[in-house]
Amino acid sequence: MAIEIKTALISTHSKNGLPDFARFLHDRGVAIVSTGGTAAFIERLGIPVKKVSDLTGFPEILGGRVKTLHPAIHGGILADVRNPAHLEELRRHGISKIDLVVVNLYPFKDVIASPCTLAEAIENIDIGGVALLRASAKNYHSTAVIVETEDYGAILKAVEEEGGVSEDLAQRLAVKAFTHTSAYDATIARYLRSQMEGEEFPEVLQWTLERVMPLRYGENPHQKAALYRQEQGRGGLHMLHQHQGKELSFNNLLDLDSAQRIVSGFKRPACVIVKHNSPCGVAVGATADEAFAKAWACDPKSAFGGIIAFNAKVEGSMAEAIVPNFVEVVVAPEYDRAALEIFRPKKNVRVITLPMEGPRVGWDFKRIDGGVLVQEWDTHEENVRAAKVVTKRVPTEAEWADLEFAWEVVKGVKSNAVIYARDGQTVALGCGQTSRVDAAQNAPQKAVLPLEGSVVASDGFFPFPDNVEAIAEAKATAIIQPGGSIKDKEVIEAADRLGLAMVFTGCRHFRH
Repeated sequence: MAIEIKTALISTHSKNGLPDFARFLHDRGVAIVSTGGTAAFIERLGIPVKKVSDLTGFPEILGGRVKTLHPAIHGGILADVRNPAHLEELRRHGISKIDLVVVNLYPFKDVIASPCTLAEAIENIDIGGVALLRASAKNYHSTAVIVETEDYGAILKAVEEEGGVSEDLAQRLAVKAFTHTSAYDATIARYLRSQMEGEEFPEVLQWTLERVMPLRYGENPHQKAALYRQEQGRGGLHMLHQHQGKELSFNNLLDLDSAQRIVSGFKRPACVIVKHNSPCGVAVGATADEAFAKAWACDPKSAFGGIIAFNAKVEGSMAEAIVPNFVEVVVAPEYDRAALEIFRPKKNVRVITLPMEGPRVGWDFKRIDGGVLVQEWDTHEENVRAAKVVTKRVPTEAEWADLEFAWEVVKGVKSNAVIYARDGQTVALGCGQTSRVDAAQNAPQKAVLPLEGSVVASDGFFPFPDNVEAIAEAKATAIIQPGGSIKDKEVIEAADRLGLAMVFTGCRHFRH
């Protein structure tokens, strides 16, 4: 049975689309009831409106905190028209049935996005609006509800074509309303918790995701997928702007995340090339052009079809160097006009602008069967120059500089990770190996650049001296690692015997 709209209650913070919608209702003989500022807005349109206080016989009180919390309002919303006893109660108490509720809430999320006091935030917690939405959504068989202005059109069409709101449409709008109030409450709870000291990982974790866009497919074509963003917090891949190229895929976004994680850690112009969620070339330079040339030289074969990320502006000269190669995505915080023009003929290359954010905030989630693992982001930074020198030989100034670079890179590489670097450039990467000695040995086997004089970074400690021996065989000269193995003494002795410098940071950076 369609809901015939005879009386509508409208109370909205946003007035977008409201003039046309209110006129449509009035032209079809719908009585409009409203509150405070919304009532005044509708009156200025020349549309008759009845104030809530006229129905309740009670004025708005407490500075507007209490307006609609009254049986004359909620009785009209919650009465089930299929229940004769409900209709009789309305008649006995002189309560009019309300057939449509249009509410959008105080913009709590927008208020807390800017600097504000706790008192200001609390004052923007909507109480009556949430109650109206929940009441009408619960009674969707008899009361239609609109929480998003984009749904005005659906009601207009239903009334025009069908004479009322179908149960199917009313149910879909009710789901939207409950989803909205759930997210609204979760945002408030998170904010209030953030103002308290103590519980870092709450017993119940509320995490709201908003869909940004569907994706063509997931990791494989037979998997459906979509991109969602966190409703709260700062930054993220959803802030990207695509200038050209094919639609971004699930795997593109995974690789973009890995590339941004590494490249944003450098202050100097830097370039990272990622393939299948692992870097195949990382470098810094005096310019972004130099950084790209060095990163590409590390492993040109793996860079084929990869994602290239920069932390600096991409100019025409760099675009000229990139376009002869097959790449999936180029991402940078900025491009000059010449670069965009050079990329334009390469219609399949996705050219992305993305702000390079600082340290990630909030929590890192990893999905497991039946739940999630939650941890802080690994934003810990070490002063490499303060690392403990454990060998007889102390790193040279050039080695210290490369150790700093290598340590920043290895934090973004899949464990077990061992990387070789020289002159601000990765020269070999051992990623995602099942043993650390495999990582130390496999990286040189793939190297296309000379390893002599390079330094090595390991995301975890070396459990045995064979790692040091493999590094020395590759002709690297210095090592940075966390330390902490029960065989540290033997590992240090091996480094001394082979003439290597080695420093311990005391902090590991596993990434799975």
